[in-house]
Amino acid sequence: MSQPTVLGGRYLIQDKVGSGGMATVYRAHDQTLDRTVAIKIMLPQYASDPTFAARFKQEAQAAAALSSPYIVSVYDWGKDGDTYFIAMEYLRGTDLKTGIRTHGALDPKKVAQIGSEICGALSVAHKHEIIHRDIKPQNIMVLPDGNIKVMDFGIARAKNSHLTQDNNVLGTAHYVSPEQTRGQELGPTSDLYSLGVVMYECATGRVPFDGDDAISVALKQVNEIPVPPSQLNPKVDPDLERIILKCMEKDPAMRFQTADELRQVLNSYLAGRTVQIAEPTRVIGAAGAAGDTTTKVMPAGGSTTAMPRAVGRRGGVATGTPDMTATGSYQPEKKRHTGRIVAAVVAVVAIIAVAAVVVSGLMGGGSQTVDVPSVLGMTEDAARAALEAEGLEVDSVTEEYNSDYDEGQVCDQNPDEGQKVPEGSKVSLVISQGTDPTEDQVQVPDIVGRDEATAQQMLAQVGLEYQRVDEEPSSDVGEGDITRCDPGVGGSAQRGSTVKYWVSSGEEEVDIPDVADYDQDNAKRLLENAGFVVTVATEESDSVSEGVAIRTDPTGKAAKGSSVTLYVSEGSGKTTIPDLTGMTKSQAENALKRAGFTARFSYDDGSQYGVSPDHVISWNPTGSADEGATVSVVVAWTTSSNSSGSSSSGNTSTGNSDNSSGNAADSSDTGTEDGADAAE
Repeated sequence: MSQPTVLGGRYLIQDKVGSGGMATVYRAHDQTLDRTVAIKIMLPQYASDPTFAARFKQEAQAAAALSSPYIVSVYDWGKDGDTYFIAMEYLRGTDLKTGIRTHGALDPKKVAQIGSEICGALSVAHKHEIIHRDIKPQNIMVLPDGNIKVMDFGIARAKNSHLTQDNNVLGTAHYVSPEQTRGQELGPTSDLYSLGVVMYECATGRVPFDGDDAISVALKQVNEIPVPPSQLNPKVDPDLERIILKCMEKDPAMRFQTADELRQVLNSYLAGRTVQIAEPTRVIGAAGAAGDTTTKVMPAGGSTTAMPRAVGRRGGVATGTPDMTATGSYQPEKKRHTGRIVAAVVAVVAIIAVAAVVVSGLMGGGSQTVDVPSVLGMTEDAARAALEAEGLEVDSVTEEYNSDYDEGQVCDQNPDEGQKVPEGSKVSLVISQGTDPTEDQVQVPDIVGRDEATAQQMLAQVGLEYQRVDEEPSSDVGEGDITRCDPGVGGSAQRGSTVKYWVSSGEEEVDIPDVADYDQDNAKRLLENAGFVVTVATEESDSVSEGVAIRTDPTGKAAKGSSVTLYVSEGSGKTTIPDLTGMTKSQAENALKRAGFTARFSYDDGSQYGVSPDHVISWNPTGSADEGATVSVVVAWTTSSNSSGSSSSGNTSTGNSDNSSGNAADSSDTGTEDGADAAE
């Protein structure tokens, strides 16, 4: 894949991600939907087989129909020339096998969580009548958030259509169920057996059965029981141990029957609830002393040896009585002999079948072969140790830039994982130098002010990942839109790197200062310093001096940068009533008229107030009043006013000769009333 390649006229191949026993995986760009995908390209020996091609199409379509948060999504499949490929969800993370090799045994609760999530994936597949057939840590991706996704649903079945013609064993020997080893029809419980092996390895850091070659491992799957996980890792508690060993029962009927059933038990364990599970089978085959589980070697020359009847254990009590079945019921002597014969025949046939299958397909005429393990993501020292543990040697070590693996990690190997090579073969390693600083840089697009969906699409179009950081208030950017990003708009970023962005939570609201009793200039300055745009208005006030702030609109809180109206006093808006003290009636009338008021006169005896006749005794109101208002003025009697009365509303008190007596009476009444007012 050294030259730029586009598969199916759509998928632009970018770089190699990893490889396995039947395919090589590349990161690619889907030019139609503008997204990053993983492309799995089948190895030539599969692509050239017509039976595989037909089954591949059927199974890829079925896998694409599976939808679960724990299943790697299959987007598309196709053929380009002689190449078959699958387009899948692109994930960042590492496979579970690498994680176990790196960290060793996992915490029991983490083991149960992983098992529960795998059950979630298997439940969906089994309901679509799809058996995975190849559940193993290499097919389980661990994401950065700690959750998992299962890969390669349906592909094992397509692989089977090709491999059975070559008499190769399907699946990885360390994880296959006994019935899968025998070539029997598989059901959901076969996947649950493999899941039990995966949980066993997670809990102990080791596979339950190992050997020098696939033959010995396959035979152990059929004939041996695993060492209890707690003997390898004391941290494994009895409840988890019983769950794992029940999954790994040799008899499918003794296992959990559905993924949902197993998931419910695992979730109960995670929640700390009591888990009710019977003790697992302790002995499968015996010769001589009970509990002897060593693998029996077939004699040379093709002769067969009768296999002894299995002695079982239920509920922790050995059922070694010769004439009891696995269910504990007694059988007549004749049926016991028949059972022995059948058991022996089945066991011998199974062993012969396994040996023939594995030897012809894997041993290559008797030479010792091993499966190349994946060392991707390991340090050089860890990779050497892993390869040496499998009987392999490191041939050469080179370095290259690789953006998918951290500096110092193995980013490529040759031969690839899963290939069968003679023991002692050499493996070349490539160590990542980290991201190539000379890789193409892209410009961060202008995402500020855009909604999140649009911004994400713009970043993906130029090959950038994205991460939402937080919300922040903004007076310039609408709620829900991008306020800023790092690197900033127009800056350079390495293709494939992550751009962080922040989202507007709307305008920031701040307290509006209380500026009452400040003069206009200082009040305006306080509001502007708080971040507001100030508009000044005036209004009359009887209590606030002219030029002094009265109030703001609004009050309380407002968005920073918004407008606030400042109301300033323009004074009371009333006219001052002249001081009439010492004035004569005529002088008072003229003074009030000049000030804009109307005078209304009344009379009283001025002697009691010490006021000379025809002079003002009092007036009401005093101080100020609306322009044009009437001011009531009390004037001291004169001889004329006392004898002839007075007139009101500012008229002089000359009276009318025809009504002198009546006016005098009126004057007297008015004077008394207004005098009382003045006294008040």
